[in-house]
Amino acid sequence: METFGLWSLFPTLVVLGMAIITRRTIESLLAGTLVGLLMIDPTTVVTQGSNILLDVLGDDTVTWIVLVCGLFGSLIALLVKTGGVLTFGDVVTRRVHSRAQSLLTTWLLGLVIFVDDYLNALTISASMKKITDRFKVSREMLAYVVDSTAAPICILVPFSTWAVFFAGLLEDNDVAASGMSLYIEAIPFMFYAWIAAAIVPLVALGVIPAIGPMKSAERRAANGQLMPAGVDDNALEVEESGKRRPHLLNFLLPIATLIFFTWYFEIDILRGVIVALGVTLVLIFAQRLLSFHDTFDTALEGFKAMIMPLGTLVAGFTLKEVNDVLGLTDYVIATVQPLMTAGMLPAVVFITMAFLAFATGSFWGLFAVAMPIVLPLAASVDAHMPLVIGALISASSFGSHACFYGDSTVLSAQGSGCTPMAHALTQLPYVLIAATLATGVFLVVGHL
Repeated sequence: METFGLWSLFPTLVVLGMAIITRRTIESLLAGTLVGLLMIDPTTVVTQGSNILLDVLGDDTVTWIVLVCGLFGSLIALLVKTGGVLTFGDVVTRRVHSRAQSLLTTWLLGLVIFVDDYLNALTISASMKKITDRFKVSREMLAYVVDSTAAPICILVPFSTWAVFFAGLLEDNDVAASGMSLYIEAIPFMFYAWIAAAIVPLVALGVIPAIGPMKSAERRAANGQLMPAGVDDNALEVEESGKRRPHLLNFLLPIATLIFFTWYFEIDILRGVIVALGVTLVLIFAQRLLSFHDTFDTALEGFKAMIMPLGTLVAGFTLKEVNDVLGLTDYVIATVQPLMTAGMLPAVVFITMAFLAFATGSFWGLFAVAMPIVLPLAASVDAHMPLVIGALISASSFGSHACFYGDSTVLSAQGSGCTPMAHALTQLPYVLIAATLATGVFLVVGHL
């Protein structure tokens, strides 16, 4: 395969530059993809571009994501339309009396719903935004709190989707007889996740103030404009109808069903959301909350509301495929390999893989490629294996948290009612604080 060396970074730089200037996500990703295709071979842009797009759309993972996100949109829309979200909001609001409490409650829910980052991002944002709205919390701040308890919390729990995936990778790379046992050993060393999760209550309580773009968003929200410009949140937005609220069970039972059956089906959120939708439909028809036509029109509107985030994810996957052809991952790893001594290895692994995860939008597949390179290297220099694994998985968490076209970022933004770019830019200072502190800890612990 032809490698492009330093030039392999160029499409990603185009994406980042255009995204910052235009604040448009899909267009920036497509521009970066086009630049990459032109670099590969200007005469086959259409052919190779269409082949890559067909490969992406034919991938089982992408199909799974489309179904999960679309059905999640349907579930949330039904819970909103029937008033279940408002009932939950009424109950919680009676116990929440300040802005700080609303954000801390959101954070605590994120600690509880740890099974899957999609489950976390969409469920909590939809449940809490009516509550945070009452205290004039910007949707960007809500998205930050939700996103910070998605991947960062999921990697710290040994029975989440992330843990199951990475434990399987560890076994495939023959570094442990039991991948889950080694994964659990590495959890104390997943410093980015610990720090990112710990920063949230400090932000909620005002110990760490609103910084940069978040300060502007909070000022706008204080003046009554909770959502940034350009957001179409109607399908998943809660509307006051004046009707009598349904019982709280109409909200709690579908959510509990979703969590339980996601776990029951071995952390398969697709099957969990299908069962939850079935329970919701039974509740709707048994209590005659909606007519037959209204029910399915609402479910369809909820599915359609996820089209924009799904478009962002597909464009992100397409850019990743182009970056793979350009050899971006191989180039970056080869460039930093001379720095990988036993003491430096954890910090270098974290910085390098965090950059690659951010640049490629790949938080699982990338590490299937990197582990066979990094883990033997760690063994050869006699590095502390759980520490190196903690650095690798921390980098994956950082990428999911920071990348503006990553799935967790996009879904947190969609559920909270803001654009992915607005969410990514407002949370970036806090993400960088956590990453800087984590790098320092990896350096210190690596040399102990």
